[in-house]
Amino acid sequence: MNKQESDILNTLLLEPFINQRILAEESGHSLGVINRSLKELIKMDYLDDSIRPTVKAITEFKEKTPQRAIVLAAGFGMRMVPINTEMPKGLLEVNGEPLVERIIRQLHEVGIKEIYVVVGFMKEKYEYLIDDYGVELVVNTEYAAKNNLHSLKLVKEHLENSYIIPCDIWCDRNPFHRNELYSWYMVSDLVDNESNVRVNRKMELVTVPEASGGNAMIGICYLIKEDADIVERRIEELCGNQRYDDSFWEEALYHKGRMIVAARVVHSADVVEINTYEQLREIDSDSNQLKTDAIQVICEALEAKPDAVTDINVLKKGMTNRSFLFTCKGKKYIMRIPGEGTDQLINRRQEAAVYQTIDGKHICDDIAYINPENGYKITEFLEGARVCDPLNYEDVKKCMKRLHAFHDLKLKVNHEFDIFGQMEFYETLWEGMPSVYKDYEKTKANVLSLKPYIDAHTGEKVLTHIDAVPDNFLFVEKDGKEEIRLIDWEYAGMQDPHVDVAMFCIYSLYNKRQVDRLIAAYFTEGCSDETRIKIYCYIAACGLLWSNWCEYKRNLGVEFGEYSLRQYRYAKDYYRIVQDELKEQTEGESD
Repeated sequence: MNKQESDILNTLLLEPFINQRILAEESGHSLGVINRSLKELIKMDYLDDSIRPTVKAITEFKEKTPQRAIVLAAGFGMRMVPINTEMPKGLLEVNGEPLVERIIRQLHEVGIKEIYVVVGFMKEKYEYLIDDYGVELVVNTEYAAKNNLHSLKLVKEHLENSYIIPCDIWCDRNPFHRNELYSWYMVSDLVDNESNVRVNRKMELVTVPEASGGNAMIGICYLIKEDADIVERRIEELCGNQRYDDSFWEEALYHKGRMIVAARVVHSADVVEINTYEQLREIDSDSNQLKTDAIQVICEALEAKPDAVTDINVLKKGMTNRSFLFTCKGKKYIMRIPGEGTDQLINRRQEAAVYQTIDGKHICDDIAYINPENGYKITEFLEGARVCDPLNYEDVKKCMKRLHAFHDLKLKVNHEFDIFGQMEFYETLWEGMPSVYKDYEKTKANVLSLKPYIDAHTGEKVLTHIDAVPDNFLFVEKDGKEEIRLIDWEYAGMQDPHVDVAMFCIYSLYNKRQVDRLIAAYFTEGCSDETRIKIYCYIAACGLLWSNWCEYKRNLGVEFGEYSLRQYRYAKDYYRIVQDELKEQTEGESD
């Protein structure tokens, strides 16, 4: 039975046959298709001579009847900024009804009560669904590091005769049915350049070249047993390969340039995927979630109305914050919203004091608004800016020159960044959990043993950036001249300025040869052995510092992959390098 025949049989199960014309209207197929399909269905014993479903047809319907549903609701919903700081996307309200509740209600309407909701980000906010709707929550602990392919892996044993549904979908009409005869994936009739599939004449979903325009992918899918088995195997295969950590679950549907399931095409107005703040505003301008703190702050700071805030686009998620780009009154801005657990890590009053100290010195980005209470910050967008490439030595030399010039200003603030104190503080945030590293206590003791050498060779302390990552050096054009701005001063405080050199190294994941080259770029006048060894000490200490920071964030569900492991390695490797250097010095003196 092909797709057209299945559609017609399904229609006849719901409504008795009157005539071909009415059947064509109900099924959405032409009279020619109706006539051919009826003959084939009778021939295959799915219909009797009176055009009524046979026992064979009813048995097949029962075998393929929808039994359950899986709702994917684990992700950050990064494109939903600024809403995603306050509410997971599945609980956004349209016309007073949360998206996930509407989905569940529509499933209940067709008799589906076995519902699995895969959660991760803000998982606690979904807990009430257990009592109110009888769903089962499945927690994806890897939601921060992996895409929804890995969410589906957690429920792969429930794929048979199941709907798979993204949580950010609003369906005007109920897209679910009491009866299904084949597997399908839902797309709309809208052309979308981000889609990589297009419906062909056979109602197959074939892949298309990137950005060539396909049918907008809705994300709702139904799987009968034979296809569910294939998808389950594919999920296992794909999840075993790190290449697919960032993949959508649809990757498991592709085979030889097409999806293994048929297309179900809906009108673009019937099903809306809500990915952004502006999409929500378009579908429901009165939604409660539009009244987010971030938008209110923007309106007050820039003296604008909410509808003047447009072109909202998420920027790459930072290690500490979420940020988004927006336009207001013809100018572009970036708003920073503190991330998970940030209130434990950053003193916002101290940060505001730093910005006050460097104000007017053309060191940083242009601040339009900063709140020392909650950490919200608005800066003017620097058009055409690019970040420092740590592998481009010309970039690096320019950044070190800029950094040195900043240090030479010898600016002062009333607070210090205590490396060893912060190291201990981050450890306390683990709340009694042991380190994930087996030899942590030994590594920590080794690093602490470097402190006397650091103290003995520390000169004057000045305002130091601390977070001198290459991404925080921006190259901008101003009045035809190149400028370098330093951004993100959250950790800044009084310290030995040479800490910034060490920080640049470990953020760049430099090897020792690259470290020594960077030191040479900063100390153009030459660097003493004592200072160089001290910087090695800082690399070890700061490596452990950020490793502890990563362990805290890991406990919050935020993973940093290779970065966290490399920081721990810096602590161990550079402790040994310092010991070797000191031994060599001692031996040289004895000679």
